[in-house]
Amino acid sequence: MQGSLNEIDIRSILQLVEVGQRTGQLMVEAYSPAASVVSEKYSDRFKGNCWLVFCSNGRIVYAGESEGSLKRLRDYLHRYKLTEVLNELEVPSITAVNAPEYGYLWVLLEQNAITPTQGRSILHGMISETLFDLLSLHHGAFNFEMGSPLAPQLMTLQINTVLPKIMKQVQEWKTFHPHIQSPSQCPLILDPDKLRQVVRPNVFETLTRWADGKTTFRQISRYLNRDIVAVTKAIYPFVQQGFVQLRFPPTEPSPYPRSQFESKIPRIVCIDDDRVIRETVELILTQHGYEATAIGHPLKALSQVFQLKPDLILCDIAMPELNGYEICAMLRSSSAFRETPIIMLTGIDGFIDRLKARMVRATNYLTKPFSKGELLTLVENYIGTADGHSLKLESQLAEAFSHKWPSLDSEEHDLISN
Repeated sequence: MQGSLNEIDIRSILQLVEVGQRTGQLMVEAYSPAASVVSEKYSDRFKGNCWLVFCSNGRIVYAGESEGSLKRLRDYLHRYKLTEVLNELEVPSITAVNAPEYGYLWVLLEQNAITPTQGRSILHGMISETLFDLLSLHHGAFNFEMGSPLAPQLMTLQINTVLPKIMKQVQEWKTFHPHIQSPSQCPLILDPDKLRQVVRPNVFETLTRWADGKTTFRQISRYLNRDIVAVTKAIYPFVQQGFVQLRFPPTEPSPYPRSQFESKIPRIVCIDDDRVIRETVELILTQHGYEATAIGHPLKALSQVFQLKPDLILCDIAMPELNGYEICAMLRSSSAFRETPIIMLTGIDGFIDRLKARMVRATNYLTKPFSKGELLTLVENYIGTADGHSLKLESQLAEAFSHKWPSLDSEEHDLISN
């Protein structure tokens, strides 16, 4: 089951899942209204946030964004004064087959860091806020893939019980427009002295604590274990009166800053059982100053990757013995490669491929056949250029390399040509 949200809304999709008692994963990805014409495969329109909803026999087990971040879980642990506990955990093996956030939650339960009651409260909050975002979404595409249920299961939520409550929240949220537009906005007190004169001391103290310009409405709701509408409604009058201003949190810096690589040659490993791909990728990257190593055997690749410690990994999906998803999941289970960019190479630019890549926390993917420019642009985006120059400068020097391309066979030339 797949389609566009212009054809069917999230509420109806979830109701169909419930009525059909379906087990599997619902993937929803947003795109801008300007891209409302969805292609047959949907893949070239997916530019926004992506959410996953795991269902078992028509009931919701877990829901969240697919990015693999633990930031939301840390926010929920804040209420129990356990924000640092995640730093003490090793990457659980369960994250290789489950959403990372869900896997870490289970480890916390198994180690008695949180109680089952606390775990269910966190999980209920995660599902509710994800449904709030999905039910507020009007432009996007969806795909429901039948499959094995998410396991183990801490709890399940009945869709027809939770939907009316969330729908009511979505309707109430609309009353905050246009003053408040997003749960991701951060309230900030403009003039504390002036505000102190018009509110009770306890109200002023509470507002001062939370309206710091850094904490979003959603984070406040997580910290206080209150729903997003209740929290926003309490601050809304002060926004209307101009005592509180709203801003979006600053964009987080890239985890792969260019300066990190300016003092050394960036090292890249390409894992692919196709000789043509290996040799071509190695040639292109080497000519542009990177240290490139191509490995054809997936099992040998794992041990070599740990020895080489590359700055970026290119990994084919379809390989014998061990596929790219399995390799990516194994690497992500090690702290050494938790933040390393892993780019999946695929011959099929399909919806399911993107879903699986997100599930194993791949950074991005590149569809074969790809051009020299596509490969270099992607690599530069994550680890910079080997010589510090941009690809714009490289394009000006393309003629200097043109005499080398005839040495490639015809299949290689087609792969890298623009």
